Amino acid sequence: MQRKLYPSMMCAGFNHLSDEVEQLSAAAIDGFHMDIMDGSFVPNFGMSPEDFKTVADHADKMLDVHLMIDHPERYVAMFVTLGAKRVYFHPEATPHSARIISQIKQIGAEAGIAINPGTSIASISELLPLVDQVLVMTVNPGFAGQEYLEFVTGKIKQLSRIRRDYHFEIVVDGAISPEKINELNPLGVTGFVLGTSALFGKGKSYNQIIRSLKEQQEA
Repeated sequence: MQRKLYPSMMCAGFNHLSDEVEQLSAAAIDGFHMDIMDGSFVPNFGMSPEDFKTVADHADKMLDVHLMIDHPERYVAMFVTLGAKRVYFHPEATPHSARIISQIKQIGAEAGIAINPGTSIASISELLPLVDQVLVMTVNPGFAGQEYLEFVTGKIKQLSRIRRDYHFEIVVDGAISPEKINELNPLGVTGFVLGTSALFGKGKSYNQIIRSLKEQQEA
């Protein structure tokens, strides 16, 4: 099954961010994953609009944006204008999820919902026919370097069964190691957000790591 690889730019080296983007662009990645946090919806601050623009100015691959913020509807248009081709938001962060999905699609981007480890499938079932992607958080959002929460695999299996009717893409984010990619890809996951468990800080070139992960798909 196809696997798409999205570096989590929150884990990149911010003192030379443009160089990081260019090195990743030269590898066979499928896009850049941009985490925006407000210190309220999650207990941390993430990338800024200025960081987003820096990546967008140097990238030649698709950019997505993961809005871990309250009232994401206020910022959708801004990030699409900056270059986001896909927008993820958390349904818990807004009272009008269906309206935001329509808003995202009307301005020309793909719409995705992000679900936390404690978010049930039942609570977002009405949205599944409307979205292009479901981003499954396999750690509690807000911090890098956490351990994969094994119970979330059951939720991924549920979504994979539902996906047969609605055809959304399943993407996973959080402690995604090469071993987890090999485990989850056959379950129906096609998108993988890569952080410190698989890509950053490994002492190898990004091109070498990405090529190895792609070759595992072909094996």
